[in-house]
Amino acid sequence: MGAESNEVSGADTPAPPAAAREAGRPPAAVGRGAPSAEAADAAGRAEPEAPGGHPASRRPPAVTRDTARPEGGGRAAPGDAPAPVRQWPLLTVLGMTGAGLVVVGTDAFADAFRIGTLLIGVALLTGAVLRRVLGPVGMLAVRSRFTDMITYGVLGAAIVLLALVAQPDPWLDIPILEDAVQFTVR
Repeated sequence: MGAESNEVSGADTPAPPAAAREAGRPPAAVGRGAPSAEAADAAGRAEPEAPGGHPASRRPPAVTRDTARPEGGGRAAPGDAPAPVRQWPLLTVLGMTGAGLVVVGTDAFADAFRIGTLLIGVALLTGAVLRRVLGPVGMLAVRSRFTDMITYGVLGAAIVLLALVAQPDPWLDIPILEDAVQFTVR
């Protein structure tokens, strides 16, 4: 009589969580009385489950579980080699950049700023060439090969160009730049 009286009076007994999944409702929505409008709406939007227990949709999962390694992101030397040898492409670019910064920072001679800046730009261009020519480049690989080559190449070329046209006495004379500067300074 107890179970029959609950059905007659309209009060539902709590359903087990398995019944909630089959009904398409979250377990929290199962309880006494009729489900709320939000729970009914969620039940209507529930996606069917694939055999593996995952929703049968084409959307990627909400949580990223792993990050793909960049193309060419493997070691540049065998694993038993010491760490500096394994990362020689990155250390080459960093060494050239560091040398350029030292030249600029010490300002030991008249064109130290221009020479040091050129060295930094050439280091980035070297990184672009290494990224193109070598397969595994270690930690020099940040993104895809194409993206790394374009990024290193454009930044390196821009730094070299700026070093060549720097004032006073630029090594490269581009007339349109002089006109643009005179137009903006007026």
